[in-house]
Amino acid sequence: MLKVPDHQVAGHQAGNGHPGPLIDDSGRFYKPLQDDDRGAIEAAFYTSFSSNTRVPDHIRRFFPVFYGTKLLEASDGSGQWPHLVLEDAVSGLSHPSVMDVKIGSRTWYPEASEDYIQRCFMKDRKSSSLDLGFRISGLQLYESEESGLWKPDRKLVQHLSADEVRVVLKKFVSSNSPIDPNLNPDCSFASSVYGGSSGILAQLLELKSWFEDQTIYHLNSCSVLMVYDKKKELKGESSDAKVKLIDFAHVTEGNGIIDHNFVGGLCSLIKFISDILTSPDECTTKACLQNSDNNNEEILTGSNECTTKLSL
Repeated sequence: MLKVPDHQVAGHQAGNGHPGPLIDDSGRFYKPLQDDDRGAIEAAFYTSFSSNTRVPDHIRRFFPVFYGTKLLEASDGSGQWPHLVLEDAVSGLSHPSVMDVKIGSRTWYPEASEDYIQRCFMKDRKSSSLDLGFRISGLQLYESEESGLWKPDRKLVQHLSADEVRVVLKKFVSSNSPIDPNLNPDCSFASSVYGGSSGILAQLLELKSWFEDQTIYHLNSCSVLMVYDKKKELKGESSDAKVKLIDFAHVTEGNGIIDHNFVGGLCSLIKFISDILTSPDECTTKACLQNSDNNNEEILTGSNECTTKLSL
């Protein structure tokens, strides 16, 4: 049986004439193809990538497995719609904490129309993309069975400053509540989720090593999805932390040129996570609030009350 995923934190959702993604119980994610060039580009990328022998096996694990395309009833009830059939990145995780990080200081592709470039540029300028080379597009954090999930408004999340981004990255790996304004993130899970030989930082460094040399693709407006099972961490078990690259509707051919836009953003994200591992107390919530506007204060303190109860 197909259903709407509750772990989607960014990207297109059902509404305004656009169908949203679906999942099933077998670990597959059904992403509706956009009805313009972007849909064709993404389908072509997955087809090319899945058969490209120049992509090493150890890198393939960072991309969702591609199972082809399928015509399905759209999630908004608008009729039959073609969908990409992909691996569900959070399948098998009972209470996933998820963060979507859009990589690159430039999120448009060179062949885009001038109107589209201007819209992307305005969005990039209002976010941390231009300053940091990446922006947080959305996230959800598991709190507890009683409190459920903290899922802040993604329009607010995308407009964070550098210090605010650091606080949210710390909250992502903390055991204390993200919605208590009197608590600074304790980073209790930083060493096990971000650190270690198989943690998120090691995975990002593995990707960086390949992207510093690969010239096959330019991943314009692609996202790094960071996922782990916080409930397992709270119980002292392995969190199954993993990284996946998603969203390939703006991919272009590399033509022998390194994707410096992607590499630069990836390096910046790596630096932020490395700093949290080495200096977890450098930036506190209260210090960031001193330089925060009212909208961003809601993200830092959780005062927007974007929490949902988990079904037991």
